[in-house]
Amino acid sequence: MTSTTNNLTESEVVAQGRRVTWVGFGVNAVLAFLKIVAGIFGRSTAMLADGVHSLTDFVTDVIVIVFMGLSHRKANSKYSYGHGKYETFATMIVAFFLIAVAIGFFVDGADKIWKSIHGQEIPRPGMIAFVMAIISIVSKEWLFHYTRYVGRKIDSQLIIANAWHHRSDALSSVATLLGIAGAMFLGPSWRILDPLAAMLVSIFIVIVSIKLAAPAIKELLEASLPAELVNQIDTIVANTKGVKSFHKVRSRRNGNTDIVDLHIQVDPDITVKQGHDIASDCEQQLKNLLGKSAIINIHVEP
Repeated sequence: MTSTTNNLTESEVVAQGRRVTWVGFGVNAVLAFLKIVAGIFGRSTAMLADGVHSLTDFVTDVIVIVFMGLSHRKANSKYSYGHGKYETFATMIVAFFLIAVAIGFFVDGADKIWKSIHGQEIPRPGMIAFVMAIISIVSKEWLFHYTRYVGRKIDSQLIIANAWHHRSDALSSVATLLGIAGAMFLGPSWRILDPLAAMLVSIFIVIVSIKLAAPAIKELLEASLPAELVNQIDTIVANTKGVKSFHKVRSRRNGNTDIVDLHIQVDPDITVKQGHDIASDCEQQLKNLLGKSAIINIHVEP
């Protein structure tokens, strides 16, 4: 049974990732139902839209549940480096999904503002919608902190991405709350605050989504490890006893696993065993830096 950098076994990582996702799944189910009911009986189109938005969370939760298991499968003949990029791919899907939702918010907000300018009045929401917006904010913000904590604990970008999805839901509920509050307490002329706030929140969601998608896309395109980490790798290899020089250093990331390939040059007069020992020493030092799960391929040259 392999271990992660947090001294958790692969099965424990998957179990914790799925547990936090199932918690979010359950909360989203309840919130979606209550928001839609509150939107209908509270005469709030903003709350109704927020409820429909919560329904889309099921899609990302299912993606997380399915891909968390796939990403931690052991390497096999077909996937000799493991299945880590399943999680990377899923993270990118979650990020793109968030962007799509944000665009929907922006377009819907612009449409409401346009109609309001041309005389269409937004109905006054009921108290049930106002209370539900507050419940939604508290619930989703709690989910964000809980999910992000677990994501950092198990070193899963996918879980962290899902945590930010919860945060985006909380922010959309803030926009809904502002709109409902303005419509209820400030009069018809202030009801435009709802779509305006929704548009501002959608911009924030897009920014967060891009930050989530960028590293996933880089990994899928086989980008090298961060420059500062590569510099540390170079320093370790150069200072390894017996290494005369080195070249062809290549690096990439596969899910939570760092992969490094390099060539080292050693004294041509030493034995094969001595050359192997030098390579093994170098490999161990790199694993101390990158983690036990790191894959290090070292080619020895005279």
